[in-house]
Amino acid sequence: MNPGKIIEMIKDQNRSRQERMFILLAMCGQMGLFIGTLVKAIVGVNMKNVLAMLISFVILLGITYFSLRFRKIQRGAELIAALVIFFVLPLNFISGGGIYGGATIWFIFGIIFVCLVVENKTKYILLASGFFVCSICYFIALFFPEWVVTPPKSIAYVDSFSTFVLVTGMICGMILFQNAIYQSENKMTQAQKKEIEELNQMQNRFFSSMSHEIRTPINTIIGLNEMILREDVSDEVASDARSIQGASKMLLTLINDILDMSKIESGNMDIVPVSYDFGAMLSDIVNMIWVRAKEKGLEFHVNVDQTMPSQLYGDEVRIKQVLINVLNNAVKYTAEGSVTLSIQCKNSENGKAQIIYSIEDTGMGIKKESIPFLFTAFRRVDQAKNRYIEGTGLGLSIVKQLVDLMHGEIAVNSVYTKGSTFVITIPQDVVGNDVIGAINLEERHSMNARAHYKQSFEAPNARVLIVDDNEANLMVAEKLLRDTKVMIDTATSGEKCLEKTVSFHYDVIFMDHLMPEMSGIECLHEVRKQTGGLNQNTPVVALTANAGSENQALYRREGFDGYLLKPVSGLQLEAELLRQLPPELVEKTRDTEQTGVAAPVLEHHNKMFVMISTDSVCDLPKNITEKYQVAVMPYRVITEGGEFLDGIETETDGIVSYIEEKGKTVKSEAPPVEEYEKFFAEQLTKAQVVIHISMAKKISLGYDNAREAAKAFDNVFVINSRHLSCGMGILVIRAAEYAAEGMKAEQIIQKIKAQRKLVKTSFIVDKTDFLARVGRISAKIDSICKAIMLHPVIVLKNSLLTVGAIRIGTKKHVWDKYIEAEMKTMKYADKKHLFIVFVGLSMQDLQEIKQKVESKYSFDQVIFQKSSPAISANCGPGTFGLIYSIKEE
Repeated sequence: MNPGKIIEMIKDQNRSRQERMFILLAMCGQMGLFIGTLVKAIVGVNMKNVLAMLISFVILLGITYFSLRFRKIQRGAELIAALVIFFVLPLNFISGGGIYGGATIWFIFGIIFVCLVVENKTKYILLASGFFVCSICYFIALFFPEWVVTPPKSIAYVDSFSTFVLVTGMICGMILFQNAIYQSENKMTQAQKKEIEELNQMQNRFFSSMSHEIRTPINTIIGLNEMILREDVSDEVASDARSIQGASKMLLTLINDILDMSKIESGNMDIVPVSYDFGAMLSDIVNMIWVRAKEKGLEFHVNVDQTMPSQLYGDEVRIKQVLINVLNNAVKYTAEGSVTLSIQCKNSENGKAQIIYSIEDTGMGIKKESIPFLFTAFRRVDQAKNRYIEGTGLGLSIVKQLVDLMHGEIAVNSVYTKGSTFVITIPQDVVGNDVIGAINLEERHSMNARAHYKQSFEAPNARVLIVDDNEANLMVAEKLLRDTKVMIDTATSGEKCLEKTVSFHYDVIFMDHLMPEMSGIECLHEVRKQTGGLNQNTPVVALTANAGSENQALYRREGFDGYLLKPVSGLQLEAELLRQLPPELVEKTRDTEQTGVAAPVLEHHNKMFVMISTDSVCDLPKNITEKYQVAVMPYRVITEGGEFLDGIETETDGIVSYIEEKGKTVKSEAPPVEEYEKFFAEQLTKAQVVIHISMAKKISLGYDNAREAAKAFDNVFVINSRHLSCGMGILVIRAAEYAAEGMKAEQIIQKIKAQRKLVKTSFIVDKTDFLARVGRISAKIDSICKAIMLHPVIVLKNSLLTVGAIRIGTKKHVWDKYIEAEMKTMKYADKKHLFIVFVGLSMQDLQEIKQKVESKYSFDQVIFQKSSPAISANCGPGTFGLIYSIKEE
C-alpha cells in the first residue's frame, strides 16, 4: 500500500477513532514485525522462526488490506488480535529464545493493540486469552526449558534490544498519535461550541427582535380595540372587537412561549426572587382565569390553606406564569364541569416552606401512555381529540423547565375521560410570621368591558410626557389615558423629549427604549443631568416592547421608576400612572383597591401530604385504619352466587360456613386495573401523594394491577409488601406512622422496603381441605395429610407461600409446637404489636394462645384479628398465625 495514502487515511477525521487507530497500529505492528524478522535473519536466529514470522507478516498484511477495503474494522481487529495472541506471540516466544529474546516485549504490544482497537465483549475475552497464553509460555520456559529454542547470548541480546527499540518506538508513536487525535477533536469541539454559542446568541437576538417588532403593532391593535369596546357601539361591533382582542392575546401568548423556550434552551432564563404578597398574586391569577372559565361556562373554585404565609420570597413572575399556563390548559381542555386551584403550605426548617399548588379539572384527561411525553416541546398528546385547540405545544414544556429552575417538582395524575390534576411544588422562603387567614375574593372584572368601563381616577392638573418613535403607539397611549383628563404631551425622539423637558415640568414621563439616534436609556440619563432641566426628579417609566426579566433588571439598574410591557391595556397604564402621580393631583372616581373575582372559595380542608393505602387482605382492624387514615381497597370474593366485596358485602364466618356446609368453592381475586384507577383518583382528592402497600406479588395480581393503574398518576407509588394478612398490616402501620411524622414519600418508601425482611408472617393450618379446594395443594396431598394428621406451617418468603414446617399430631399438640418454634425468634421481636390472625377460633382458644406467648414475652398490644374473607377462603377454620416484626438494628 502507498505510504502517503496510509498517512492520509490516518489523518482523515471522517474516519472513526477506532478505524484510524487500527490503521496506525496494524501498519506499525506489521512494519515492526517485518524489521524484527529481518534483524533475526541478519543476526542468524533460527531460520524456522524467521520463516514463521514472514508467513505471519503476509497473513496479517492481507487481513489489514481486506479489513480496510471492505470497512470491516472490528472483524479485522479481532482476527489480527486472535492470530497474534494464539499463534505469532507463542511461536515467537518458543522459537525466539523465550525470556532471553524479544518475545516478552512483543506480548506487551499485543495487549496494547487489543486494548486500543478491539471493542465490545471480544476485547475482554482476548485480553484474558493474552494473559493466559503469556502465562503458559512462561510456565513452559520454567518447567520445560528444553522446549524453548535458546539462541547464542550475543544474538539474544541483539534480538532483545532491537525489539525493545521497535516496540518502544511504536508505543511512543501510538501515544503521540492518540494525543494528536484528542487535541484535534478538542479543537473541533471548542470550535463547534463557539459556533453553537454564536448561533444561540443570533437566535436570541432574532427572537428578541421579533418579539419587539411584533409587540409594537399588537400594542396598536389591542389599544385601539379597547377604545372601541369603551364606546357605545352596536352589539355586532362589540362582538367583533372582543374577537380581535382574543386573537391578539393568543398571538401574544404564542410569541411569549417561543421567546421563553429560546431563553431556556440557551441557558439565559434567569430566576429573579423577590419578596411578594401572596394574596395579591393570587388575586391577579384568579381575576384572569375566572373570566376565561366563565366564558366557557365552567365553575372556577379556589381552595386556599388559611395558614399560608402572606409574604413569600420567590420569583413571583415565573410562579405566576407557571400557574396561569397550567390553569389556562385546564380551562382549554375542559368542556364542562369545573377547574379548581388548591394551594397548601408545608413548612420546613430555617424559614423555608414547600408551597403546593394543585390544579384539578373535569376535562378529557390524559391517556397513560401519553403522560411521559406531556412535557415534550412542540408535542401535543391525543392529536385526534385536540386538533381544534389552539397553541404551540410549548406551554407545559416551559412550565416543566421553569419549575426545575426554581428547584421544584411537577406531577400529573389523570384518568382518561375523567379529568387531570397537576401538582406543582415550589420551595420558597417565608417572609415574616403573618398568615393569609380567611380571604374573600370579590368580583373585579366584568365580562363586558365595553359596558362597564369607567376610569379609575381623574387628574386634570397633572401633566404627562409620552416618548416613542412610533406614532401609532403615541396615539394609543393618548387615547387610553384620555378619560383620566391628564394633560398629555408626546415626543417622537430623545432629542424632542429633551426639548420639552427643558421647557415644561412633567409629573410622569413614559419612555420607549429602542429609538433611533438616542435610546430611551440614554435619554433618561440626559434628562437626569440636563442643565436647566425641569424634570431631573420626575418619575420615568419604561414603556417598551422588550420582554424578559433581564430587561426589567436592566431598567431598574439604569434608574427607571417603573416598567410596562407592550402591548399595554388601559387598566395597566392607569394603574402605573396612578402609582407614580403625586396623591394631591389625583381625584378617584371608583374604588381602585385590588379585589378578586366572584369565584367561590371553598372551606379549606387541608390535604394530607402523604396517604397510605392498602388492600383489604391486610387484615387490620377498622380502628387502626381510621386512626392512621389508611384507605383500604377491597378484594373480590367470588362464589357461585356472585361476586362480593371483601369485608364490605361479605364476612369471614359466612364464607367459612358457605364452604363447610355446602361444599362449595370460593375464590378471591384482586381488583382490576380500572377499579384501582378509580380508587387512586379518589384518594388523590384527599392527599398530595399516595403510597399503596399491596399483597405479595407472587400470590396475587394485586401488585401488578395496582402498579399498572399507578402509571396514570405521578403521585401514586406501589410497594410489593412481600407479605399478606397482618404482615402487610405491620408495614402499613409503620408507613402511616412515618407519614404522620412528616417524612417525605421517598424516605417512607425506602424505609418500608428495607423493613420487609424484618416482618415474620406464618400460619399453621388445621385442615388442608380448603387449600385443596382452591388449588393450593392436590387432592392426593390433602388425603395424605388427613390420614396421618399432618398440619403444614405456611410461611411467607420472598413473596412466595412456602411450607416452613410440617407438624404431626392433634390440633392442640401442633399448636403448641408452632408457638414454641415462633417464640425462639420472638426474643428479637419489636414488642409494639403482636397480631394473632385466626379463622374460626373461639375466644377461649385465642386466650390460651395469648397466655402461652405472654408466659415468656410481653407485647404492648396483642391484637386478635379475624382473617379477611379473601384469606379465610384459602385456609379454612382452625387456622391461626403469629405475625410480628423483628427489631431494627
